[in-house]
Amino acid sequence: MLGLAPPHYSKGIVFSRPALFRLRRRSLVRGVLLALFALVGSMRLAGFPRLDSLRATNWQMVAVTMTSWAMVETYRCLGRKWSLYGAGVLILLYAELMILALTLFLWIYP
Repeated sequence: MLGLAPPHYSKGIVFSRPALFRLRRRSLVRGVLLALFALVGSMRLAGFPRLDSLRATNWQMVAVTMTSWAMVETYRCLGRKWSLYGAGVLILLYAELMILALTLFLWIYP
């Protein structure tokens, strides 16, 4: 079969990998999880729970890259024709844009 990942075998039962782990397939879950992990990582790198010790590190660039990758993954799910699904994907893109702005702020400002 073309385009399918090889199945995993376990005692005679075939398990296929979910779309989350197939990088060539579109996955909204992968995009959202990447953005959320980037946000949490960026806040932890900035020292967020303690507001008196906010700091900028060069490791924040990893969080910015992850957020950008998450936006690309979410954009891949946007269809050519307008639908309510496309509207939901567009809302997710705006949310990820806000996460990108926050990670850039935490990287540059403090």
